[in-house]
Parts: sequence; structure tokens; C-alpha cells
Amino acid sequence: MTDAGSSALAVSNRSELGRQDLILCQRHIAHHSKSFYLSSLLLPKAIRHEAWALYAFCRQADDAVDGDNPGDGTVPVDAPEQVAQQQAVRSLRRRLDAVYRGEPGTGPGHAIDRSFYAVVERTKMPKALPSRLLDGMAQDADQLLYGSWEDLYGYCFNVAATVGLMMTCVMGHKLPVARHAEVLLRASDLGVAMQLTNIARDVGEDARRGRVYLPDELLARHGLRREQVLSEAASGQPASAALRQVVADLLARADAHYLAAEPGIAMLPDGAQWAIRSASRIYQRIGGVLRGQGCDSLTSRARLSALAKICWLLGAYGAGLRPSARRVSAERTSGPADALLLRYCREVEIVD
Repeated sequence: MTDAGSSALAVSNRSELGRQDLILCQRHIAHHSKSFYLSSLLLPKAIRHEAWALYAFCRQADDAVDGDNPGDGTVPVDAPEQVAQQQAVRSLRRRLDAVYRGEPGTGPGHAIDRSFYAVVERTKMPKALPSRLLDGMAQDADQLLYGSWEDLYGYCFNVAATVGLMMTCVMGHKLPVARHAEVLLRASDLGVAMQLTNIARDVGEDARRGRVYLPDELLARHGLRREQVLSEAASGQPASAALRQVVADLLARADAHYLAAEPGIAMLPDGAQWAIRSASRIYQRIGGVLRGQGCDSLTSRARLSALAKICWLLGAYGAGLRPSARRVSAERTSGPADALLLRYCREVEIVD
């Protein structure tokens, strides 16, 4: 197990990423993850560079499976077929193996791998953590079905909470060893919240790929089945009242995890808090926009303008000026799925 980003990790000990490799990582993130890139600019330089390397690796994996997403709710023209997606996951696993062997490859095509290797070397990040991210990519490629909320939580942990945990390895935290698991649970909450927001926003786009992430348990509560979601998405008509309520329930579940994640931001180093708080606020606002659209994510895609993102970024800065926002709670915090998320954290070897 690694002491994921304990406060003993000083910025001066951070690995120097190759300049040209870092530039390629920055360009990749600026193009593929605009909201994260904007928030990342608020991080201290050393953390920012490692965050670009980390997110570039994660985004590279996602794009290899799903294609270059245009961000407008349509399916990318280069979206690979299922067999190609499965082959892409196998290729990603080989690249991850090479990174952990210390052989990330040469040439521009492996710039992201080399940068990620530098992060892995400094943080001693367990391989099980990024490997779990690739498990999530495999779930997409295999078009797995989600029967229960627990099934969906497993997917959200794989594709999103793992990223928050890897970022915690990079940023470090303020908590003593006895509360080490707590900051990781709060990071997991934020990852889960963001992924639930993504799923709510992308119901139509996902259905046009043949995917339904809405768990059968939730659909049945509102008298729906997976096949009906696919049919509604194909019709080109606005979402039914039942499907809108499903999306509303998903957003409410996300809000519970955003609320649980909030005290975790104060557990991070002071220089990292603004960036993470702004990312959280921006994603929460996407959920607000979706609610303003009547929770219909079939005929439009909830999105924020660049100006709106800047406004929420400034709002996050103002919120962070309050002493209470920077104060670590003396009491242990909790979230709506701690037992399950703690089990997953143990499985990826980041918690004993």
C-alpha cells in the first residue's frame, strides 16, 4: 500500500517531467478535458504538471475506447466498434504493464506514458489503481448491464473515483495517518458524484451507443426498462416523464456525494483546494443546467459556456476564502456509501 500523497511528500521531491512530453500532455488535456484543464490552471506548478500527466493518461484510455467525443451529445464519427474497443483495452493494459516495468516507450506516441511513469515513480502509486480504471474501460467495451445501484457504484468507482484517488496521490493531504482512509473516501465521493452527473447528462448519447448506465433497480422504480430507454433515445422525441424522473433521482444521488465530498477539500494542501473546489462546483452546475432543461438529456446536452465556468471558478475562490471552508473537521466525516467505497479502496491497495 502507498501512503497516498501524505503530507510528507514535499513539492521539491517531485519528478521533473520531460518538457516536450509535458507539452503534449497539456495539449491533450486542453483539447479533450476543457473543464478539468481550466481548473488545473489553478494548481501549483508542480502539482499541475503531474495532474496533466495523470489526466492525459486517463483521457487517452477513454478516447481509445470511445473515440474523440465532440462534446455535443452526438456519437463520435470515429467511435470504434465493440471488437476494436476490446482490442483497445488489451492494448492499454500492455501499455500500463510497460509503465510499471519502467519501460514506457520512446517517441511522441508514448509521451503520455512517459509522463505518467514519472508520476507513478514519485508517488509509488499501486498498479491496482490505474488498472481498475482500465477495468472500467473494459466494462464500456463489453457493454455490461447494471442491475442495481451497487453495480453502478462499482462502475463509477472504476472510471471516476480511481482518478480522484490518483489525484490525491499527486496532491497529498493534511490528515494524520489515523485518518488516511477518510480523505480517500471523500475523494471517491467526488469521483462518484461527477460520474453520476455525467451519466445523467449523457443518457441520450450513451443510448445511441447502445449503452444504458441507469440501473434496472432505478428504472423499475419508475416503470421503465432498459429497452424503453433505448427506444426513447432513438425516437428523437423529448424524454418521457418517467425517464425525466429517473434522471432527477440520479442527480439527487450525485448531490449527496458532492455534499459528502465538500469537507474533503479542506483536507487537501491549501494550494490545491481552489482547483478541486472549482471542478466540483462546475460539475454540480452541469446538474443544475440539466434540471433547468426539465431533466431531459435525450434532445439536448447540458453544458456550460466558458464565461459560466469562469464565474463558477470565481465563486469557488470566494467560497474558499471562508475560514470554515479551509478548516479540517475535528470529527470524522462520512458519506452515503462509505462501506462500499472503502471496500473498493482496499481492493486497489490504497487502503489497508
